[in-house]
Amino acid sequence: MDINSLSQKELADLISEANKRKKVLAKRKPINQVRASINKIVRGSGYTLEELFGAKSAAAPRARKATGTAKKSKAGGKVPPKYRNPSNPAETWTGRGKHPRWLAGFVAQGRDVTEFLIK
Repeated sequence: MDINSLSQKELADLISEANKRKKVLAKRKPINQVRASINKIVRGSGYTLEELFGAKSAAAPRARKATGTAKKSKAGGKVPPKYRNPSNPAETWTGRGKHPRWLAGFVAQGRDVTEFLIK
């Protein structure tokens, strides 16, 4: 906003609005006090913030836009595993990057990667 192009009345209105906003902000409690109060209420009710709002959020959940398509993973996000080691079910692989050692060993023996797909 270029205040140099405002008339005297427009500038006075802007100052008036800014002062109103300043008063509203001055009445607000500091954010750390509000968070502490919310945490106290939540814990007192026997819940955790994660139970109420989800694991990623410590505050109110953000609205998501419904697109009707599958959510695409962002870099660094969790991707569900696609392959499982039959010898050790705890070992899985998402299908991204290099083959893990357990899968590379099976492939070296001549087995097909699709044998290890999680159904």
